[in-house]
Amino acid sequence: MAVYTEVSFDEASALFERLGLERLTTLEGCSGGIENTNYFAHTEGPSYVLTLFERLTHEQLPYYLRLMAHLAAKGIAVPNPTPDAQGEVVHTLCGKPASVVSMLTGKSELAPGAAHCAKVGAALAHMHLAGRSFPLRQDNLRALAWWNETVPVVLPHVEPAQAALLQSELAYQNHVSTLAGYAALPRGPIHADLFRDNVMFLPSTDTGDAPVLGGFFDFYFAGNDAWVFDIAVCLNDWCVDLDSGVSIADRAQAFLDAYGAVRPLEAAERKLLPAILRAAALRFWLSRLWDWYLPREASMLKPHDPTRFERLLRQRIACPETRL
Repeated sequence: MAVYTEVSFDEASALFERLGLERLTTLEGCSGGIENTNYFAHTEGPSYVLTLFERLTHEQLPYYLRLMAHLAAKGIAVPNPTPDAQGEVVHTLCGKPASVVSMLTGKSELAPGAAHCAKVGAALAHMHLAGRSFPLRQDNLRALAWWNETVPVVLPHVEPAQAALLQSELAYQNHVSTLAGYAALPRGPIHADLFRDNVMFLPSTDTGDAPVLGGFFDFYFAGNDAWVFDIAVCLNDWCVDLDSGVSIADRAQAFLDAYGAVRPLEAAERKLLPAILRAAALRFWLSRLWDWYLPREASMLKPHDPTRFERLLRQRIACPETRL
């Protein structure tokens, strides 16, 4: 969450009044993330997240926001968009498309254990199943087509060894996409960005209590894709040592066991998961290279270091998972 577009308190207050929400009391910019302008908006009642979209258009946004509303209606713990009097969930503020969604309670767990990974795995499986009845469709905009477009853009900015790895892995992923097993992968809406900082856990009242999931947020990379890609994104963040990229076996097993207890993986998913883990590492290495070398101006912008995902990709190639 960065701040590209400055929003005044009066401008935000007018939007909240138009939406029939409680009176706005405080508005504070968010420094995490890099795609959109985000503010925490506190009222005399509930708190909300106000987002102005810097890349997504009015035409693209209904997919994300109505997916969140659909999942919330199915009992999945996600932010719920606030509609206007006509039922529209995409608003306009400062000339930009905007949304106001409910704020989840709790905090992110940045040092998760196996129990946290199990909670996320089970909830992700429930989310996938709930999304099957979502009527809108939009492809994952950061999938293979985007990788093919973006690799040539970042190549001039990287070292020769990095360029060679980007090109070889892109060729490998293009090959994987032609396999019959890839076409057979079960698909539907995916979150596509379910990192540790996009999940909330409720505070525990007892150190011996099992973690309680507060919900998933930041659905603005969501799209229709293979469910196993969502699984791979999670395994690459929740279940690895972030400094080395080495998989942490008990976390990965806890995640997969909990997911599979809700929706068992199909044979094609198990077979291709090692390749999809590489694909997920490539996707985030590539997007972070793009943001690092071709940044946009923004207040409070903190681009993420891309080298973490280079290490992870090299690790996934050198030591493919064989126990999954």
